[in-house]
Amino acid sequence: MTAAYPVEHGLHGDTSIVFLHGGNVASWMWEPQVAGLTDFHVLTPDLPGFGARAEERWTDLAGTAADVAATIAARARGGRAHVVGLSLGGVVATRLLANHPEVVQSALISGVPLAGVQGATRRLADLQLRFWDQRWFWRAQARAFGLPADARALFVEHGLSVSRATAERVLREVYDGGVPAGFDRFPGRVLAIAGGKESASVRDSFPDLLRALPTAQCRIAPGMHHAWSIEDAPLFTDVVRQWVSDGDVDARLEPVT
Repeated sequence: MTAAYPVEHGLHGDTSIVFLHGGNVASWMWEPQVAGLTDFHVLTPDLPGFGARAEERWTDLAGTAADVAATIAARARGGRAHVVGLSLGGVVATRLLANHPEVVQSALISGVPLAGVQGATRRLADLQLRFWDQRWFWRAQARAFGLPADARALFVEHGLSVSRATAERVLREVYDGGVPAGFDRFPGRVLAIAGGKESASVRDSFPDLLRALPTAQCRIAPGMHHAWSIEDAPLFTDVVRQWVSDGDVDARLEPVT
């Protein structure tokens, strides 16, 4: 169950990785990565307003980043961790790099629309909020994200647990976009990834990211939808392992052209 998924895994690992979940899920989404990275010390916190913390108020990205920074400082090896974030988790990671760089060794972010989301996509999101508490809506979302059949039921149940008020605050700030002030001063490694089949808003954000941080690397995960950490869990886990262990980018990821 969502509420029972632990925060800490691999207690004997010497290197800490913190995984930050997306906005339609919670920390349980990282179960395949936890299983594949048993030689690392892994942290999978629920963000405020999600999972075991669904009753808490989600305030804003800066407050959520501060919450994550406190978890890393208290639990990670030496008070620092490699940060992996997908969707909302990736956006939170950018605030973490900007506001709390002292707790971050490197970052891998995926599905992050730093340039913002406008036009028809944003109007569609506003429409979707009307159906937030409808089971059929979450089933449709699961199919749209390309989730495997065995992951859909939990996705639906968790989606129904997130309050519409939380969703409205999250979507408003995430869709407004923007590279956070201070992001350009982060001294560590950053890898940004877009699924080949996800919204163009993610790939379109790469120029903004590179202008702010020219040392960042940008790649495409070919054939993948937004939630590819679940869609192709072995690939995602391999990408994380290589990035954290050696600073290398998995050769199966494609350069941005």
